[in-house]
Amino acid sequence: MRANLPRRGFSVNVFLPSGDPEGLKVVEKSNWTGRGLVIPRPMFAESRTRSELDRTGVYLLIGPSETSSLPALYVGEGDPVKPRLDQHARTKDFWTHAVVFTSKDSNLNKAHVQRLEARLVDLAGCAKRCNLQNGNCPAAPSLSESEEAFAEGFLDDVLLCLPIIGYSLFEDSATVAASAGPAGSITLHLKAKGISATGVDTPAGFVVHKGSRAVCDEKVVPSMVEYIPHVKNRRDDLISQGVLAKDGDAYVFTQDYVFGSPSTAASVVMGRNANGRIDWKTADGRTLKDIQDAATAA
Repeated sequence: MRANLPRRGFSVNVFLPSGDPEGLKVVEKSNWTGRGLVIPRPMFAESRTRSELDRTGVYLLIGPSETSSLPALYVGEGDPVKPRLDQHARTKDFWTHAVVFTSKDSNLNKAHVQRLEARLVDLAGCAKRCNLQNGNCPAAPSLSESEEAFAEGFLDDVLLCLPIIGYSLFEDSATVAASAGPAGSITLHLKAKGISATGVDTPAGFVVHKGSRAVCDEKVVPSMVEYIPHVKNRRDDLISQGVLAKDGDAYVFTQDYVFGSPSTAASVVMGRNANGRIDWKTADGRTLKDIQDAATAA
């Protein structure tokens, strides 16, 4: 679990060497020695000449999952990175993008990136927002106090950059709630079919609280499978990952969980198509739409 530190403004520069928004991206953050590359798989061969890949670093392989609504993710490290990516280009079929983080001044060493790999695998496992392809969680190496602080600081910046380039796979609910601002203090409720749930709306997604209950499979509306299969698939993913556990005639959330929208959260809880802006309400009956409209008018 990461500490909830105060947020400060920062800038991230995303450079497109080819001028193609879907092509290679070079990512740099203000006051950071790190550099990120986002490499589409069709461009991997030509990207191999990049000097960043000859450095020590940590990388993510990301792509769609054939059996899940969640993306597939593999986390690795290399000293240097290029030989490991060459191997994965030959042996792993699922990934469509590689995201690589190295240091511009080459101050990352093998132990640093082994720790980064272990921490990212652990964070992704806790967040449960992807299907991890790592066979087991790598052990973090022993580092001196100063070296550990350096690696954790580098990790903090990696985690700030990833959502900006479209990969919100590591944020747990505590981190998301910390970014909520005033909206995070408003608890919203949902009641239907003998179940009840609570949550909060945040800029990073809708957080359903631990202990909330969702309908059992028998109460899932058949049309949900036909018309909103992605929601049914998300329910199945959460059940298989243990986020939703059977509890009598319903499922219970075993942890806080972040959904992409209040409607997806409400649909998973109620087992039917839902408008989250209407179905999530405060204790005094105001809908999320009422709250948002009032804030806009003010």
